[in-house]
Formats: sequence, C-alpha cells, structure tokens
Amino acid sequence: MFVKQTHNKKTGRTNLSIVQGYHDKERGHSRTKTIENLGYLDELQKIYEDPKAHFDRVCQERNRQAKMEAAEYTIVARKDSVLPENSANRRNYGYIVILRILAELGLDRFFVNRRQRTKIEFNTQAIMRLLVVSRILSPGSKQKAYNEKKRYFDFERGDMFKQEDVYRALSHFATLDGDIQRLIHDRISKRYGRKTGIIYYDVTNYYFEIEKEDELRKKGVSKEHRPDPIVQMGMALDEEGLPISYEVFEGNESEKLHLRPMVSELVRNYDVGKVITVADAAQNTGNNIYYIEKAGQKYVFSQSIRGGGKAFKKYVLDEKGYEWFGEEYKRKSQAEMRDIQVSFMKDGKERKKTVSVEQRQIVFYSKKYAERSRYKREIALKKAKSIISNPGAYTRATAYGALKYIKNLVVDKETGELKAVEGVPCFDLDRVREEEEFDGYYAIVTNVYDEGENKGKFGDDAIIDIYHGLWRIEDSFRVTKSDLETRPVYLSREDRIRAHFLTCFISLVVLRLIEKKTGNVYSPAKLVEAMNNISCSSEGSNLFLFDYRDEVADALGRAFGIDFTKERLTRAEIKKNIGDAKKV
Repeated sequence: MFVKQTHNKKTGRTNLSIVQGYHDKERGHSRTKTIENLGYLDELQKIYEDPKAHFDRVCQERNRQAKMEAAEYTIVARKDSVLPENSANRRNYGYIVILRILAELGLDRFFVNRRQRTKIEFNTQAIMRLLVVSRILSPGSKQKAYNEKKRYFDFERGDMFKQEDVYRALSHFATLDGDIQRLIHDRISKRYGRKTGIIYYDVTNYYFEIEKEDELRKKGVSKEHRPDPIVQMGMALDEEGLPISYEVFEGNESEKLHLRPMVSELVRNYDVGKVITVADAAQNTGNNIYYIEKAGQKYVFSQSIRGGGKAFKKYVLDEKGYEWFGEEYKRKSQAEMRDIQVSFMKDGKERKKTVSVEQRQIVFYSKKYAERSRYKREIALKKAKSIISNPGAYTRATAYGALKYIKNLVVDKETGELKAVEGVPCFDLDRVREEEEFDGYYAIVTNVYDEGENKGKFGDDAIIDIYHGLWRIEDSFRVTKSDLETRPVYLSREDRIRAHFLTCFISLVVLRLIEKKTGNVYSPAKLVEAMNNISCSSEGSNLFLFDYRDEVADALGRAFGIDFTKERLTRAEIKKNIGDAKKV
C-alpha cells in the first residue's frame, strides 16, 4: 500500500488516496486499486501539518501489519522439554465478546468516573470486568475468580489489583446498583431499542446454607422447598426477554408487596410510559390490581380457579360460550364486575375496604394440560399415601407436593417436621375431587380490552399469548441458577451479597445481548461453551495457537466482527483486538 496523489488540471486540486499495487495477469502488467479515498490535499492540510507524510506513515504501519499476518514462523522445540511447575499457559480469547458488550453498556467509563469522584485507589472497572467475565465463563467464588484471572489476557499483570481489593470493590458496587441498572437500560434502549409495552415480572429466591438468620437472609417460602434462610429477587423483563431491572429483598417478606414499587420505579425513572404488567397468580392481589389501575397502567395476571368464588367456578364449568378449536382446546371470556379487598393505612393502622372493578376474564381448557395435571397428581397421591403411613419419615421439604392432599397433618414451623393433629392423617378427598373437576382449565384476568384504538390487537388468543411470555422470565431465573451459578453465595456481609447479585444481573444482561446479537439461535449454555473453547496456547516468541472452531464460534465472529478463524495470532494482534473491543 502507498499514498497516490492525483492532480486535477481543471480544478487545480490534488486528491490523496491509499492504493494497493497488484499484477494484472490478463493485461500482463502492474496496476493499482484504491483501498481508501482520503480527500483533497487542501482540505487535509487543515487537519494535518503534512498530510502526505502522515498517510505515508499510516501505509507503512499497515504494510508492516499485513507482512506480520502473512509471515511464516519457525518454531524450534525440544522433544524432551518439561513444563515448569504450576504452568498455566493456556489463555482464553472468547471473552473478547463479553468485553464488547460491556463497552456497549458503558460500564468501564461509568466506573472510571465514579472512581475519580470517590477517589478510590484500586481499579474498580477492571475488577467488575473480571467478576462478570468469570461469572459467565467460570462461575464460582470471588477468590476463584481472582485465582484464575491470568486465564484472560486483560489480567496477566499481577499488580492490577489485590484479592482484598475485590472484596472492597463489592462494598463500593453495592452503593451503585440503581445507577448501574438505569445506565444499562438507557444504553440498551439507545443501541438496541427497548420494547417495553409489555413488562414481565416474577420473583424467585436463593437459599443460603447457614443456620442463623440475619437482616437480609431470613427463612421464608423457598421455591426449592428448603428450610434454609433465603434472599428473594424480583426481576422485570421487556417484551424480548431482556432484563430491565431487579430488586433484592428479605427472605421473609411477601413477594406480593414488591410488584407495584417496581412498576412505579420503571415508569418514573426508566421512561417506559404505559405498560402492561404480566405476572403469575402470586401477584393477583386486590392491592396490585387497584393501584395499577389507579396509576393508569394495565395488567395481565393468571387467576386461580380453585381459589375463585362460586360464581366464577360455575362460569368455568358451564359449557355455554366456549369456542372449540379442534377436539382438545376451547376458550371463552367475559367482562365482569369483581369485588376486591384493598388495604390502606389510616391513623397508623392498616385498614381494608371493598372496591368493585371491571375485569376481563379469559378461561381456556387444554386436554394436554389436563393429562399433565392428572399425571402429576397421581405421583403426589402415591407420596401422600406413604406419608399417611409414616409421617415421621418426612419433612416439609421431602413431603412437598403431597401435603395438600392430607388432612389432620401440620408442619412444625421451627423444625419442618410433620405432626398429626385432631385425629388420624387421611386423604382430603374433597380436594382431590375438586382438582379432578378443574383439570386442564386455566384462567387469566386483565384490564386490557380489545376495543377502541386497541381493536384487533388484544383478542383472547393475543392475551393468552402475552401471558405465556412469562416463560422468558422463568428461563432467566433458570439461567442465573444453572449457567451463571448465582448460588451458593460465598459472602456474609449484606452489602457484598447485594453486590454479588448485581454482578449476576449484569452477567445475565450480557449473556442475553450475546444471544440477541447471534439471532437467538443458540442457548446460553452453547454460547458459553463456545466462548470458553475459543482459547489458545503459547508457542513461544509471543505467538499463540488456536485449536477450536465450530458453527457457534463462527456465528459469534460474524455477529461481533471478530475473526475467530485464524489458527495463530501474535500477542500484539490479540492485545490490539482486545483493546478495540473495549471501544464503542
């Protein structure tokens, strides 16, 4: 490559361009092709003191890089060479994808700015980068992340930060969780475009294998039916399943209290406007319905049929109004006034009032759901029979799913043991008969109507499809617990526990964006496997050998503009690529 000057006699102006010489076999002589048009010399002189000299140097560097890439290396090796003790020469390179997403989210810049404001001495942006990379590619304790840091080119220098700095940084991160969540939301909205017309919300919890409770970790209703203290997390996702925000709260609090504050926070500080909040039956409370409507917002909740009133149950079982689709699925809907109980504070005391609200009720039946319900109940009834025969052999955790079919048996809140009360334990036949009667029936309630400007947008099937989108948040919780291994948590201080969940949230966002950029074709587990396998080993002389390539690695390369097909790269090339990945 070299700089070519072309003078135009008519205009009197000189144009500069970078050209590449090549031999034209057909014409039998050398020619040039334009690589980059630089512009007119008089314009470039306003920017550079000597444009020709400047771009000559650019061409020299590009020629040097091209020569290095095409160069052949001679590697001399001894057959009897022995690895030094504690060798770990293999380096991961796939994490460059994670760096690209972190750069897009503006997190490095954010931590640099906050570090300057608070005059923190240690490198907080590098620590957060390590914690997120490790959480995605090699989840475990903070000590494990620190011990494995040299696996990544970014952290080869051992003096970047100390192990104690990692724990000190967690306390700092805990003070920034709200700002970080809003920053991430803003960056995703601008770069990818948020779809927040529908917001999915759910709560899960994480157990801690400790004996004593503290201010955060308390015993509550465990999703995994364990007796250990728990911490709860409520999370909101957008229509595409991308996380928007999260909240961590005490294990003994009712999850029903946290939906409305989160929706209010999203409307107030996340600029989401009017939204339809979608949640399961746990959030279908009088307070949630009343205050969501009062705020001018919409909701779609599932409704327990067995927990409904007599009139509602009669409506569900009445064949009138159902529309059948084939022989296995039917549905119907109605708009009804419903009385709900609303709690409020007055004179320092909690009061209740009855409020009537209009509600759209959608009921549907699926033969497939009915068969699945019967199958699950048969398993639970077998367990119930065993429990009735020998209650002392079971606890609340091991009896889960079967206790609801047994009468005259309670759970000791302190020990979790089962105790007989008021007679001999026996089957609750009324419960069994009622469940059989409603097998396959599901109900959804909403204040969204298919009328006015929404006509044609929110028919019964559309509302059912919206509700079924809850699988996205269930899947996100599964990813945090399995792929990201959010638990167990090897921390005891509350601020550091909260910071741990922040790093897990950021990791989930990064993983979901990688999924999105690769077309939502590959599972998180597949993407993580590929990024882990995109690794290299030193061949000496600052040259690294790569030995992995598959369709997922190629898809990552195409999506992020990173060439993962090269068999060898120099350290300088790797460092340059990593540096470029951190720029937006």
